[in-house]
Amino acid sequence: MSLTPKPLQSNGSEIDAVSAAYTHVTEITRTFAKTFYFASHFLPIEKRRACYAVYGFCRFVDDLIDEVPEEQAKTKGIWVLQQWNNALDFIYDNQHISPMYYENCSSIFCEELQSNNPIIIAWADTLRRFHIPRELPSQLIEGVVMDTVVNRFTTFDELYNYCYKVASVVGLMTSEIFGYSHPDALKHAIDLGIAMQLTNICRDIGEDLHKDRIYLPSDEYSRYNLTEQDFFNQQCTPQFKEYLEFNIERALSYYESADKGIPYLTADSRMTVQLMSTNYRRILYKIRQNDYDVFTKRASLSLSEKLLAVPRAFLRNFVKT
Repeated sequence: MSLTPKPLQSNGSEIDAVSAAYTHVTEITRTFAKTFYFASHFLPIEKRRACYAVYGFCRFVDDLIDEVPEEQAKTKGIWVLQQWNNALDFIYDNQHISPMYYENCSSIFCEELQSNNPIIIAWADTLRRFHIPRELPSQLIEGVVMDTVVNRFTTFDELYNYCYKVASVVGLMTSEIFGYSHPDALKHAIDLGIAMQLTNICRDIGEDLHKDRIYLPSDEYSRYNLTEQDFFNQQCTPQFKEYLEFNIERALSYYESADKGIPYLTADSRMTVQLMSTNYRRILYKIRQNDYDVFTKRASLSLSEKLLAVPRAFLRNFVKT
């Protein structure tokens, strides 16, 4: 499911065009990133909208790859990478121009990156307000492209590299929006990204099998006397439960490290990151409650369960403010 960007209907003013663009990326975030959307309401409006622009960019890149014809599977990643990197070069090189410019410059971008795309306008406006290093969006694209050419990992180092590109890089980009007082904040932002992506991987084992993907490294699960076929058999054997618990504990260790970086963030951003960390790690607890059945049950939190984390996060960050 994707939200197809629509031409911006503005009356010619920059304020209208940018506002419409942010409305679009807000809806994308609300639809596809419910945990973050919930936590983001504790951010000031300018930071919140910028984070939505980052997520809209991430989602758009992912959708672009999915929409390339399947027969081009081995080359579509390179194709998307080239298109978006060309667009990023232009946007970064022209941060001085108004985002309105992107309403009428179809000759610059390919058909898939239509000039009136609200995601591009929101991204361009965000770059005028916050410093997001040029290499970060390119690294994210590389990670998304990996999904088109890689569906197995042999070692955790390989998996870590993937998690870094598709998740930690997002954390590094949003850290520039959150604001921080010490560069160590970035190290912990990387760990939060790793933790959250490992959580996604554990939760989605069953779903990923339908796409012929096994993200967990083979050299690890083989040590638990598991084979690739054991995953496709979708049986929660003692060996499988033990191996999944190993991955849960590893993800939790990354959350613990990530939490140490929250005090480095500006006070008005800590609550959001604390809620993200708290609620996302609770997905791992849900997997345990489901007796490690990630084949027929999807671990998720209800809104009421997410709300339960608010008082604790508030008190924790009120003390640190």
